[in-house]
Amino acid sequence: MQFDFSRWKHFTAMAIIGDGVMGMLHPRRGAQAWHYGPQPWQNLMQSLEEHPNLTRIISAAQVVGGVLWVLHSSKEADASSTPAKLEDSSRNLA
Repeated sequence: MQFDFSRWKHFTAMAIIGDGVMGMLHPRRGAQAWHYGPQPWQNLMQSLEEHPNLTRIISAAQVVGGVLWVLHSSKEADASSTPAKLEDSSRNLA
C-alpha cells in the first residue's frame, strides 16, 4: 500500500477548516470540545469558552490558515507535475 501524503494533507486541511467554521458559529461549544488534556490546555480552553469573541477570531484565523495551506499545497502539486507539450507549436494559427 502506497502512502499518499497529499491526501492526508487535504484531509487535515478539511478538518482544520471545519473546526474553525464550527468555532466561529458556536465558540463556546467549540472550546468545550477541546477540554481534554493537560491542565494548562484545559485552562486555555476554559478561558476561550469565557471569551467567545476571541474564540471567533482565532477560529477565523484557523479557517484562513487552512485555506492558504490548501492553496499553497496545490501550487506545489501543480509545479511538480510536468506540463503537457504542444506538438508543432511553431505553426501560425492566423
